[in-house]
Amino acid sequence: MKQQTAQVRWERRTQNPLLVLALAFAVAYAVPIVAPDAARGVHRACAWTEWVVWGAFALDYLVRLALAPAKWLFVRSHPLDLLAVLLPLARPLRLLRLVSTLLLVGRRARMASQITLTAYVAGAVVGLLMFGSLAVLEVERDAPGGNIKSLGDAVWWSFTTMTTVGYGDHSPTTGLGRFLAVGLMLSGIALLGVVTANIAAWFIARFERDDVEERRRTALLDALMVEVRELRAEVGRLSPEGRPAVPQQVPGSGVSSPTP
Repeated sequence: MKQQTAQVRWERRTQNPLLVLALAFAVAYAVPIVAPDAARGVHRACAWTEWVVWGAFALDYLVRLALAPAKWLFVRSHPLDLLAVLLPLARPLRLLRLVSTLLLVGRRARMASQITLTAYVAGAVVGLLMFGSLAVLEVERDAPGGNIKSLGDAVWWSFTTMTTVGYGDHSPTTGLGRFLAVGLMLSGIALLGVVTANIAAWFIARFERDDVEERRRTALLDALMVEVRELRAEVGRLSPEGRPAVPQQVPGSGVSSPTP
């Protein structure tokens, strides 16, 4: 129990630092692709940043593994974390590392009560859109016969691919680019399913609350009816001679009045 408490405490303490590191990794990944003609020192700084972030996430994984009560269960339940540690930091596999680390940070963010599932899905959509565009641009920009040559073309292609529209005006021509396209399509379908399930769950919860409120009101009415019957019976027992009041016709009025 103490090990589990230590693991949770470690995850909460490292939540914000890992988010900052993931953002730094995103910038370091994007700069060489968006600005391939940047100074050599910029590219070197980005490479060092990627290595530092990878080392931090690898250390975080090892610490959580050491604090986990069931080691094998932890490994099986965190495959993306292990993938982010084992994959070599080489193009374009580092995109997969980035996606896995962002998913790790997103799962940590859901530990906070103010983070909703909708916000998490929106962040995942934006992240996949941005870095899917960067990855396909890196792969397709110098490919012979490729038609994705600018960041705008890559963003448009990623958007149409994730939404499974597929206009066909831009498409990858390399095997690796098509592999990325398959990943984006599956991710778009999965995220759409999450959004649909979230909306359906909200409506179901709303209907259940209304149903519970209706049953509560019905139970209150039934209880009131029982109390009214009991009061009537009590009034009948307290009437003179132990008899309930007998209505008597008032002459000429058509109205009955109780006769003791």
